[in-house]
Amino acid sequence: MASAANANLNAVRETMEVLLEISSLLNTGLDMESLSICVRLCEQGINPEALSAVIKELRKTSESLKASESSTN
Repeated sequence: MASAANANLNAVRETMEVLLEISSLLNTGLDMESLSICVRLCEQGINPEALSAVIKELRKTSESLKASESSTN
């Protein structure tokens, strides 16, 4: 039983490493933690395209806030 759990854990780890490499090749800017959260959300039924749109919008808003902070300092 423990060896099956270990094999499953190793498979999950390997899958995440492959996904991280693909993410890196596509220049998504996602780190392992962010990618893991995205995968879990998709597994729960979140639409990947909608998730992508939200991430892009959050990045855009974050950049705007950083730019406005820089201009006021």
